[in-house]
Amino acid sequence: MPKKLAVLMLSGLALLGAAAPGAAVEETEAHNVDGHGVLIVGHRGAPGYRPEHTLASYELAFRQGADWVDVDLVPTKDGQLVARHENEIGGTTDVAKHPEFADRKKTKVIDGTPLTGWFTEDFTLAELKTLRATERIPDVRPNNTIYNGRWQIATYQEVLDLTRRLGRELHRTLGTYPEVKHSTYFSSIGMPTEPRLVDILNGNGLNRRDAPVVIQSFEVSNLKALHRQVRVPLVQLTSATGAPADFVAKGDPRTYADLVTPAGLKEISTYADYLGPEKAQIIPRDAAGNLAAPTSLVKDAHDAGLKVVPYTFRNENSFLPANLRSSSSPAAWGDVFAEEAAFLATGIDGFFADQPDTALIAVRS
Repeated sequence: MPKKLAVLMLSGLALLGAAAPGAAVEETEAHNVDGHGVLIVGHRGAPGYRPEHTLASYELAFRQGADWVDVDLVPTKDGQLVARHENEIGGTTDVAKHPEFADRKKTKVIDGTPLTGWFTEDFTLAELKTLRATERIPDVRPNNTIYNGRWQIATYQEVLDLTRRLGRELHRTLGTYPEVKHSTYFSSIGMPTEPRLVDILNGNGLNRRDAPVVIQSFEVSNLKALHRQVRVPLVQLTSATGAPADFVAKGDPRTYADLVTPAGLKEISTYADYLGPEKAQIIPRDAAGNLAAPTSLVKDAHDAGLKVVPYTFRNENSFLPANLRSSSSPAAWGDVFAEEAAFLATGIDGFFADQPDTALIAVRS
């Protein structure tokens, strides 16, 4: 069967519900942790089905067939690293319902942007453990709200423990992609994340080249420093807009656009193994919101010796190109298979996905 036809058939099946939430996907070479084939990273676990960055979300991603999960890391007041997309937790926990923490609500400037809410660095781990996770985007993922209040905030150590346990049960090597969040900000308040992350890797025997760990960051200077401290691979994340926070803080005029030029990619290759671009840097969208022609980024990165693992693929219409949406409903699923097929055709080495099961079907097509 021609690949294009197979993709279209799979797309139709998905819209009819073939890729049911929680469906298991058999292991294939396409997602092996050892680097063979196309890598699928469960973005914050499997947040298409469970509130993000919970142990339940990570476990589901692994059980669906992903060998990697993305773990955003932020510190607590007492120096522990916990899994949250942001240090502001008002939108992902029930902290607002805890009157004992009402006085912790503050306005802070994070990477140049004022933000009001509750921040992990103002709570001890014991205090955070009294909170429960909630769905971050309930309008798009209303089904996930049924799980609000069921799970605690997880530490990175707990994620590693889960990963090892499930690896033994599922008889395959499972790994994590820890992301250092807001490095410059946390360093500026005397709470750098990187030393604690290195300590955790050392304590778990994971500071070695073949360990199932890949460290990511949107900043540059911290990755360069980590390159001298750890043996695991590194990912330089980039965005379609803006500049690294450490560049801005130092008055460096370079932007993410500068990082993905051939010269910028060559520099990245001196300290990182992967480029993690926003997917619009690979295939932008036109004025109508449809996929346009691919850029040369994948080829340029490969020429520099970097593997390319873009983010983030999501099944819901609100995240898809206009012509691949199934309806006007933002929460309904559209033709994510066609989108993923277009990106796979550019030669990417893997990608981050909120629904790992459908992503794995796409790479097998």
